[in-house]
Amino acid sequence: MFQPMPTPKFRATMLSTLTLLLLFLCSSDASPSHRGPQDLIRSSCVHAQYPDLCLHTLASYSGPANPRSIAQAAVKASLSRARSVSGFLRTQAPGKAHLSKREQAALNDCVEQLSDSIDELSRTLGELQHLKGKTFRWQVSNAETWVSAALTNEDTCLDGFDGVDGKVKTDVRHKITRVARLTSNALYMINRLDESRGRG
Repeated sequence: MFQPMPTPKFRATMLSTLTLLLLFLCSSDASPSHRGPQDLIRSSCVHAQYPDLCLHTLASYSGPANPRSIAQAAVKASLSRARSVSGFLRTQAPGKAHLSKREQAALNDCVEQLSDSIDELSRTLGELQHLKGKTFRWQVSNAETWVSAALTNEDTCLDGFDGVDGKVKTDVRHKITRVARLTSNALYMINRLDESRGRG
């Protein structure tokens, strides 16, 4: 039986359809399962309490592209900053003649609070590095509790400077606020682990 040749219009329509199909198939490589770490970081940080800080903090991350590793990186960033600020506070606290008794007391309390935060963040990191299927939710709950406690300690440090004026308060408030914001973002990343149910 005679088969008519496809018309130029039909061939053009088929070519357009095939081109669109090819583009769709190529774009499917950008699905979540194929995303790189920076894609996951951007999609995670956008809803964090401090998204710009989150993106800046994790900008150089190049590890595995999964929620658990991203959460660990966020906790490490908070822990590193907390240790750095703790070292700064310890150089300011002991017996500075120019400090008032109120400033001295606030600094000493802050050193203690930050030391507790460092312990809690360290425990959190250890827990996240050993997540297991059967105890996953319990371990994530522990991590959330410890990071929340670290955040409370950092807030308590800031509260200790209420009624204090001067450069010491300004310096400490600036440094502790940044630690607290990093800790808040780390807590958000850990909360996301419950949603991911430990995938990756």
